Amino acid sequence: MKTVKAVGKFLGKYFALFVLAAAVLSYFQPHWITWVVPYIAYLLGVVMFGMGLTLKRSDFAEVFKRPKDVLIGVCAHYLIMPLVALALCYAFRLPSALAVGVLLVGSCPSGTSSNVMAFLAKGDVALGVSVGAVSTLIAPVMLPFILWLLAGHWVSIPTAALFTSVLEIVILPIVLGVVVNALLGKHVEKANEALPLVSTVSIILIASGVVAANSATMFTAETLVIIPVVILHNLLGYGLGFLFSRLLGMNHPKSRAITFEVGMQNSGLAATLAMALFSPIAAVPGTLFSIWHNMSGSTLASYWASKTMREEAKKNEQPLSTATVSAE
Repeated sequence: MKTVKAVGKFLGKYFALFVLAAAVLSYFQPHWITWVVPYIAYLLGVVMFGMGLTLKRSDFAEVFKRPKDVLIGVCAHYLIMPLVALALCYAFRLPSALAVGVLLVGSCPSGTSSNVMAFLAKGDVALGVSVGAVSTLIAPVMLPFILWLLAGHWVSIPTAALFTSVLEIVILPIVLGVVVNALLGKHVEKANEALPLVSTVSIILIASGVVAANSATMFTAETLVIIPVVILHNLLGYGLGFLFSRLLGMNHPKSRAITFEVGMQNSGLAATLAMALFSPIAAVPGTLFSIWHNMSGSTLASYWASKTMREEAKKNEQPLSTATVSAE
């Protein structure tokens, strides 16, 4: 188990690089990984089950302890990312298949790694977990509704199928994970040590499968435009999420958590739903977003962590300077 834990930690630390490497390999050698495509939904279900195993009563209790903060985070998430996605679709005049993919990313709940980034950035992790949990639990309703509202004029939106798919792929595995955790308690603690490895490998396989399925059309003149769209979508999500929370009076730790909950999406869900209900090309934005937001999130988290450490160091030095002046 120590080896599994160590490997999982290593993969998690360099997650974005592994996803990028797997995507490149799948692009040039798609026949090696196309076998994954039929199992993408199941792989995401495994990730969601793992998320459920980590949730505790205290995570849900936090929602009721400070409902205002959680509500701000959830509203910011489901307002900012869909509207930014819509604006980018019009600004870049995206074709319908790619537009639906971008809007799918924008309509998804918070990303599974957003809480990790909030922790690394010295943010309010408890708030981040609560916002992520609520945004995920209401996703079966919010995702089909937002997509129908914003993308309905591009393509026909199968709202009922979306509702059912999100229930099956996201909610059911999470609920099962929560139930198993509640019933078995300490017995699943050792299993939880393997979760980072299982989840990381699953997400890498999902990204690889989507790239393999789109290898022939992924980097054509029509699809290359999606790269700046994905980058802007993520960065604007961070910036507007932070600004929104600060304007509503949140302190820096809370705002950092909200920033990641807004800017980081469950892009694996977007890619999975695109493959199942729309077209393989519609899954490209979700795959690229998965690669990019882990790179940008890690960078932003490292910057904030370093900034916090410098500020704390200055505070610790201040009393010494005062004491020296007094002694003189």
